[in-house]
Amino acid sequence: MELNEIIQQRKAKSAALEAKGVTLYPSQVPAHLDICQVLSDFQEGKKVSLCGRIMAKRSHGKATFMDIRDSTGKIQLYLKEDFIGKENFSLLENLDIADIISAQGELFKTHTQEPSLKVEECLLLAKALRPLPEKWHGLKDIDLRYRQRYLDLVSNEEVRKVFLLRARAIKAIRNFLDERGFLEVETPMMHYIPGGAAGRPFKTHHNEYDLDLYLRIAPELYLKRLLVGGLGRVYEINRSFRNEGVSTRHNPEFTMLEAYCAYANYEEMMRLAEELIVFVSREVLGEVSFDYQAKRVDLTQPWKRISFAGLVKEKFDISPADEAEVMLEKLKAKGFAKDAARLSRSQISKLMEDILAEGLSANPTFVTDYFTNLCPLAKARKNNSLISERFELYIGGIEVGNAYTELNDPLEQKKRFEEELRELNKDEKKTLDEDYVLALEHGLPPAGGLGIGIDRLIMLLANQASIRDVILFPLLRPEKTV
Repeated sequence: MELNEIIQQRKAKSAALEAKGVTLYPSQVPAHLDICQVLSDFQEGKKVSLCGRIMAKRSHGKATFMDIRDSTGKIQLYLKEDFIGKENFSLLENLDIADIISAQGELFKTHTQEPSLKVEECLLLAKALRPLPEKWHGLKDIDLRYRQRYLDLVSNEEVRKVFLLRARAIKAIRNFLDERGFLEVETPMMHYIPGGAAGRPFKTHHNEYDLDLYLRIAPELYLKRLLVGGLGRVYEINRSFRNEGVSTRHNPEFTMLEAYCAYANYEEMMRLAEELIVFVSREVLGEVSFDYQAKRVDLTQPWKRISFAGLVKEKFDISPADEAEVMLEKLKAKGFAKDAARLSRSQISKLMEDILAEGLSANPTFVTDYFTNLCPLAKARKNNSLISERFELYIGGIEVGNAYTELNDPLEQKKRFEEELRELNKDEKKTLDEDYVLALEHGLPPAGGLGIGIDRLIMLLANQASIRDVILFPLLRPEKTV
């Protein structure tokens, strides 16, 4: 049957119900229990009221069976003319799969021991004019799943589990940090100057102030201002935005955890990252090892450390003292970036990271010893100014986290910013953040900062290959209309 025909049939049923005095979309809902609550403490003979969406409907003469689902579970309803009356039973023929109803009655188990509700009263709460999809056909419907996530959630239990896991994981992150004295804060999402990370920003405009603003690419510089203000441990679970490419690991809008701790350094941030991710894994999975895309990931501590400087020296003969042009020529000599005319240091760094990441094991690995000239916000090592006190964390071959010992010398920070500006292409416009430098001039205590990609962490824990499968509403191109 064609979709338009189904919709017309459902509209006809709606009209028939209204003609019999049924309110299609009542505003008052009877008091009710969650289905999981009833199933976990199932008591035959107990009177209960439940609400949910009809997921299946089977008629057998003067009896009808329905399965309804709410956000917590599913249960079978048994409706019989003897129990609800002839007139009410006749209304059932106008109910369809996807309608939302309320059912009151007595709990019992069928001869196959299936928990069920013997319905004594049934009320329509919302009439669905469109049917649910019969089934998903894998990749053929992947775009529809993202565009109409509500249908995906209704129809696919595994998808619901992913987002329930995501919610539990974020709650676990908050609990972990709160118990360690970190204060959750909120910082602006609209910035005068894009900063705190490498990335192309989205631009917007404030009409009242006649002011161009940028959606944040990272909250880092505002969070460190709070350390200047005397808040010793802060974190933000933030939405950030980067106007760049999309991939299985990149979405223009994404969720990050950023945490900053006064009187700490990147070594302490390593321990914090280990303890945090192990804690979250135990909370949501009940264990510290799991499968990710046919790889076994083991979070048992301590985690492996490798040197970025050592790896790139071995693989590309690149040293931290090399200029960007020299780095690019050496990469080309090894067969990489052959068509690139010019790359910034950060682009070269990202290219090298991606190449090296392919050889990492699935188990957690801290990559340390990044070049100072690739890390404008990180403090250099005392015994080697060419190497920064920074790490990036890889798990399952995915970059999950990034951390520094924060640069708190205002003169050095201004110098780094100025060097960064000089390296920009002509079409890249950026302004030195004088206000952040001013904050540093008032004294930023020694500090460690940690960033963890929430979406990527959920990909690992939920064993999902694409970031779009862990974001409820990923950004997509608009559908073409004829």
